[in-house]
Amino acid sequence: LTGRRPTDEVFEDGQNLHNFVAISFPDNLMKILDPRLVSRDVEVAMQDENRENLIPTIEECLVSLFRIGIICSMESPKERMNIADVTGELSKIKKAFFNGEIN
Repeated sequence: LTGRRPTDEVFEDGQNLHNFVAISFPDNLMKILDPRLVSRDVEVAMQDENRENLIPTIEECLVSLFRIGIICSMESPKERMNIADVTGELSKIKKAFFNGEIN
């Protein structure tokens, strides 16, 4: 979702992809979202001054996807989400995205 790799040069001095996303969660996720994932119209709407124009469902789905990524990349495997729960959550996000609503 960020377009970054765990081995990216920006991750040094204890910084890593997990922390990079966690620090931005949930209020600044649109700033770290890979712009290749959204159309130019949505990208313009994601600018702070135009944020209210962004379709709320898209933003909510992205927040949910980032949340899953954060949980699945926890350092301790015991803290990570069960894969069955992940697939269930991803299915809900997909349905919400295509139906235009999210819970």
